[in-house]
Amino acid sequence: MNDAPQTTRSRSRLQRTAGLVVALITTGSLAGGTAVAAPADRAPSAAEAAGVRVPQDPMAAVAQMQPSWNLGNTLDAIPDETSWGNPRATKATFDGLKAQGFRSVRIPVTWYTHQSATAPYTIDPVWMKRVKEVVDLALADGLYVEINVHHDSWQWIKYMSTDHDAVMARFNATWQQIATVFKDEPRTLLMESINEPQFADATDAQKTQYLRELNTSFHSIVRDSGGRNKDRLLVLPSEETNNAQHWLDDLATTMSALNDRNLVATVHYYSWYPFSVNIANGTTYDATSQKDLTEGFARVHDTFVAKGIPVYLGEYGLLTSPYSGVVERGEMLKYFEHVNYEARRNGMTSAVWDAYHDFLNRDTMQWEVPEMKALIQSSWRTRSGTASTDNLFLPKSGPIAAQTVTLNRNGLRFAGLWQGDRPLIPYVDYTLDGDRLTLTAGALTRLAGDRAAGVNATLEVRYSDGVPWKLFVRSYDRPTMADATGTTAGLTIPTRFNGALMANVQSTYADGTAAGPASWTTYQTFDNYRADYGAGTTTVKTEFLTSLKDGAPVTLTFRFWTGDTVTYTVTRSGDTVTGTVS
Repeated sequence: MNDAPQTTRSRSRLQRTAGLVVALITTGSLAGGTAVAAPADRAPSAAEAAGVRVPQDPMAAVAQMQPSWNLGNTLDAIPDETSWGNPRATKATFDGLKAQGFRSVRIPVTWYTHQSATAPYTIDPVWMKRVKEVVDLALADGLYVEINVHHDSWQWIKYMSTDHDAVMARFNATWQQIATVFKDEPRTLLMESINEPQFADATDAQKTQYLRELNTSFHSIVRDSGGRNKDRLLVLPSEETNNAQHWLDDLATTMSALNDRNLVATVHYYSWYPFSVNIANGTTYDATSQKDLTEGFARVHDTFVAKGIPVYLGEYGLLTSPYSGVVERGEMLKYFEHVNYEARRNGMTSAVWDAYHDFLNRDTMQWEVPEMKALIQSSWRTRSGTASTDNLFLPKSGPIAAQTVTLNRNGLRFAGLWQGDRPLIPYVDYTLDGDRLTLTAGALTRLAGDRAAGVNATLEVRYSDGVPWKLFVRSYDRPTMADATGTTAGLTIPTRFNGALMANVQSTYADGTAAGPASWTTYQTFDNYRADYGAGTTTVKTEFLTSLKDGAPVTLTFRFWTGDTVTYTVTRSGDTVTGTVS
């Protein structure tokens, strides 16, 4: 993951590699693997003592790494390990990770804050020792480990077009030091040349040239450093770890020229950009978002996996935290189900990006949200069914009508509709016509009870395998807002949600043009707002407010999943912001 501004990423096939199939059905070491033996002149490492076996076939070795997890925002944090809010990594971190079923960990490392900025670009030995300590803790737990050069990519490496020789000298010096320190680690340690490589003020041809230089130099340095590095698995990224075909072709050309069977291709995936950040009215995991995933992974499969080159999906997720509310819960879960399935069927080992309490709690190494644990762990072996929505909104007053949702079976069989441990009754509570599940008016009336605003009942659509799909029966009334005054640091609007959930916000000036940081759409990223349903407030955040023209009224149209809208006017005057109900 790169905290620099993100460009829109252009993001299958059914053939599964034999190595992946074996790895997914094997609970322990792969049969026929090559034991990692220590040289006679030294004691075995902790990882070797743990008996980890690495197959000689690179495809099987990378398959054995599935599933994988990122120790994000830790050793890659700037300037130090705990600077971005995560605790120091300990033995308990990797004990917990292994207990959750993960087989490998990607440990991103940022080096420049612990390195001389001038030749010979010496890395602080205290930092190097700490990185090695963390790596060894993970290896000792029997995990595969990958390390890399992480945020250095956009801090100094990106300036190759204007400072080519100095960047290459520093990059080479960095990897010479890393390779020397880690050369005797077991082959369960992988090295990745650079995270999300990107180059400022460069043409596509120059980007291809620069990345080829970096990947080739990295390869030579590591291989020439001796020890286990002579045949260690080395991971090479495409430009920005993007799956656009021309970038994949460039990487394939580089790998072919290196003529080294122990190479691994890596890409990242954060979904179709409008969906990933809920911008440009991208509120749902729609056909466009799904196509971006399936076609992107097909390109990766056909370029590498189909030709016997293993692929490590080094990061996947969304560009917003999964339960932040920026992307609606059900739509988010559809994406995570789909991305894990597509990675699995296309023969890629996948590493979820976990920045800060997004998936695992770093203090306890338990999953933050049980339903996400169930979904992701289930996806390692099968699919889960979903539906067109996870919410059934009922009016707070007046008659209740039947409601229909469309099932997304994902190849599974419908196994009933349940409330807790009680099955609902077919033809009385619901009917099923193909994939159209209709809840009767009588059932919804009973489930709504006194129609208190919010969730009245939780149902489960159960399928023949995977995780059930939850349907929340909610009563609502029209939401309302009140006038407010704030500053460009934030405007907090009193809001009566009345059981309704906010979907996104449209923002325009009087002439209809877009208001907000993104000039190309009137639907700014939903991360510009925060709906606090418990406190009864909607906050408009500073990035949006500071981007507004001074003295120019902006019309905000708050849109809700119930179909309701609230129109609101915001005006910035210097550092003061006023909001009025339209």
